Amino acid sequence: MGVGMPLVEHLYLEHVLQSVCVLESVILRSFGPEGGQVLFTRDTGQAMLSRSGTRVLTALRLEHPLARMVVECVSKHSNATGDGSKTFILLLASLLRMIHTTACKEPNVSHTYNSRKAAEAATARHLADEMLAFASKRLDEFIATGVVPYGCCLSWEDFTAKTQSPAHTNNHCVQRLLASFFHTRLGPTHCDFISNLTCKLLTHWKVKNDLHSSSLQFLDQNFAALHTQVSGFPISCSRLIEGQVIHRDFATPYPQTDHQLVKAVIFTGYLQPKLLSAGEVLELGGEQGVEENSRKGRSIVQFSAWAERSLECIIANLQSLGVSVLLSAVKQSAAVMTFAAQAEMCIVECVSEDELSLFARLSGATPVSDCWMIEPEHVATLTFCRPILLGAHRYVHVAFQDSEERVTVKPFSLVICGAGEGQTDQYTSAFQDAIRMLLSTWEPMGMTATITSERTLQPNKSTPLHTDSDIPNASLSKQQVLESGCVIPAGGTFEFLLSHALLQHGSSLSVSDDATVCVPAFFKLLANALLSVPRQIYSHSPRRFLQTQTRFLSLIQNHSHPFSIVNKQEHNTIPTQSRGKSECPLEAGKLTKHCCGEADMSSNVYMSDSGLESISCKYQLLLAVLQCASSLLHVDTVLHTCNSLHTQSRRLKNISWEGTEDEAED
Repeated sequence: MGVGMPLVEHLYLEHVLQSVCVLESVILRSFGPEGGQVLFTRDTGQAMLSRSGTRVLTALRLEHPLARMVVECVSKHSNATGDGSKTFILLLASLLRMIHTTACKEPNVSHTYNSRKAAEAATARHLADEMLAFASKRLDEFIATGVVPYGCCLSWEDFTAKTQSPAHTNNHCVQRLLASFFHTRLGPTHCDFISNLTCKLLTHWKVKNDLHSSSLQFLDQNFAALHTQVSGFPISCSRLIEGQVIHRDFATPYPQTDHQLVKAVIFTGYLQPKLLSAGEVLELGGEQGVEENSRKGRSIVQFSAWAERSLECIIANLQSLGVSVLLSAVKQSAAVMTFAAQAEMCIVECVSEDELSLFARLSGATPVSDCWMIEPEHVATLTFCRPILLGAHRYVHVAFQDSEERVTVKPFSLVICGAGEGQTDQYTSAFQDAIRMLLSTWEPMGMTATITSERTLQPNKSTPLHTDSDIPNASLSKQQVLESGCVIPAGGTFEFLLSHALLQHGSSLSVSDDATVCVPAFFKLLANALLSVPRQIYSHSPRRFLQTQTRFLSLIQNHSHPFSIVNKQEHNTIPTQSRGKSECPLEAGKLTKHCCGEADMSSNVYMSDSGLESISCKYQLLLAVLQCASSLLHVDTVLHTCNSLHTQSRRLKNISWEGTEDEAED
C-alpha cells in the first residue's frame, strides 16, 4: 500500500461487483466443456497449468480484501463438496449484476451522490437477505418438487459390483457422473481412465455391512496416506497396488521374509533403557559427583554396559513375540539401530502420524509408546513387508492379513502419475475432490416439511407450485427431501428446471403489503441468475441454448423425462429392444426412485456428452453463493493498516485489528 492510499475506503455496490467480475473474467477462460487450461508463471520461472477453478483462484495475487474474501468462500465450499468453484464465481457475478440493476432502478428521492448510493446499498442488502432467507427455508422443497422428479437415483450396490464387463462399466451411470466431473477438471482425454480407476478404488475400499458414506468418509480422511505421487510418467501409468505404501525407506536392511508372515510393532516414542529408580541415579556433575561415583564403585563404563544390556532385553522381548519390523514415529538412536541390525530387525523411522494411524486401523494393532510394555495386542501381522520403487523414490510396501474380528476391506493404495510435479498435484486434487463430490452426492439434504400431494410432484404449466396453505389436503411429513445419490443430466438441466420452478411459483404469488420488494420480482431475479450457467455453457452457440431451453419447457409441460431428449438425439444408435424404455414416468403420489441398472438406465441414452451431475452438490453450491453475496453486500468500509505509516497508525490506535499474516503484510 502506498503512502497516498486512503486509510478508510468506502465501498459501494459497483465496487463489490467490479471485484467479483475480475474473478469471473479469469474463470470464464476455463469454464464449461469448451474451456481451456490456464497458464500461470511465477517470478522464479515456474509454470503452472491448470483447469481447476480452486487452483486458479488461489494462485492469483489478490490485494483487495473483497476479492480475497470471495476466494476464501470458494475454497471452503470446494473443500466441503469438491466441486463447483467455477460455477460459484459465475453465479455470484450474475446475481450481483442483477441485484445492482434492480437496486439502481428503485426510486430514490435523494439527489446527493452518497445518499443515492446508500439507498442502493440498502436495497441490494435487502434483496440478498431475502434470497438467503428463502433458500435456507424453501429451496430444498423447490428442488424436490421441480428438479428431483426429472433426475434419477444411483445405486451404490451396482456401482461397487466387482464383476462388470468393460462395456457395462463404460455405460455405467456413476461412470458418467465421474467422467463429467473429471472432464471439467482435467479435460476429455483421460476422463474414462480416471473414472474407471476411481471406481476400482472405491470397490476395494467398500466397508462390509456399513453405509457407503462411511467408505467415502474413510477415503477422504485418509487420502494423504492412501496415495503416492510419481512424477515423470504419463497419467495412464496410474494404478492401484495392494496394501499400504509407507512413504519412508528402511533405515536398516529389510527382512527377507516374503515366504512367511511378518510381524510389526508401531512405536510412537523412543527405544531407550528402563528408567532408574531415584536411589540409582548416576550423578556425573563436578568433583563431588566423580568422588561419589568412585566411592560407590560405579563408572560411566558401567552405565554404558547397563544401557546396552537394557536395549538387548528390549530386542529379545521383541524377538520372543516374533517381531521383525519396527515402525517408528521418531528417529531412533545409533545404539538402537546397531542392536536391531544385529538381531536382523528392520526399523522404519520418522513415519508420519497419518500413515501410522492408517496402519494401526488396517492391521488392528495398538500403537505403543513404552517399549517395556509391549503385549501381543501391539503386534500386527502382515502378509509381506518389502521395498517398492515408485519413480525415483523407494518406499516401504506392506500388505495386511485378513481378520474376522474386525471390519474387513481389501486395502489398496493409489499411485498417481503425472508428467511434472504440477500436473501430478492437479491429478491428485481431482481424485480427492471426486471422492468429496461423491460423498456430498450420497449425503441427503437436511430435514424439512415436504408436500406429498400428487399435483406438486407432477408440475406442469397450468399447475403452479403452491405453498402449504394453498393445498388444504396436502399431507405434511418431516422427512428427507432428497434420497442418497440423486443426479441430473449435466449441461444446465438443473438450472433450467429450477429456474422454471421459481418463475412458475413467483407468478402465482401476490405482493404482500408490508414487503419492501415484491415477491414475483425476487423470484424472477434468482431464476434469471440461474440461467447464466447454461447460457455460458452454450456461449459458443446461442441458438443451441434457446433450443435446449425450449426442449426442457416442452418436456415439463408433457410430463416427460429429460433423458428422453438424449434418446431422440441418439435415436439411430439405440437398439430396437431398448427404444421406448428411456422414458421415466413419475409414479403418482410420491417421488420415483430411478435406480441404475434397470431397463431405463441400461440403454445408450446415458452416453450423452453432457454426463451427469449431483443435485445435492448443486443445492449446496446455490446456498453458498447466496451466503457469500449477502456477506459481501454487508461490507461498506475497508480499513487499511500499515506498520510503516506511523501517522496513520496513530489515527487507528483505538481500533482493534486481528487478521491473517497476509492481511498484516498488506
